[in-house]
Amino acid sequence: MNQRPQQHRPAAPAARPATSTPPDVARLANELTEVMSALLAVVEQETEFVRVGKIREGMQLEAQKSELSRRYMLAVEHLKSMQKMLSQTEPELLATLRRHHETLRAMLQVNLTVLATAHAVSEGIVRGVNAEVQRRNIPNTYTANGQRATPGPRNTTPIAVSRTL
Repeated sequence: MNQRPQQHRPAAPAARPATSTPPDVARLANELTEVMSALLAVVEQETEFVRVGKIREGMQLEAQKSELSRRYMLAVEHLKSMQKMLSQTEPELLATLRRHHETLRAMLQVNLTVLATAHAVSEGIVRGVNAEVQRRNIPNTYTANGQRATPGPRNTTPIAVSRTL
């Protein structure tokens, strides 16, 4: 029987070192506040761009928004494990974090509403254009009774839409 030597693979580095002292927990909470503030600013900017129809400019914020969201999720997960210590040592900081999180949540809700509205409007425009193209491409034919004939599926012409701006 052949035995292969097992390869030693180093463990994946932890996303963040263990935090165990009150100053470290406070530093982590402050870092989370900074990330939330930066994410809030990007979301507000994206919302304004979409509201005024500057979709391309709003899309350029996607990478920044994704990176801040990733950092936010990592910080929240890490802070969850330290919540008990934070509530014992820095209860006012925890209350501040909760208020800041509520502000971010409210702005995200506005952002999602604006994005959903823009999506619905653009979908309505595309459907309207498609209906007009189909109306123009369908031949006008009549039955033996003089009624307008309904065209078959082979008479419809699909439209192509580029999803890149």
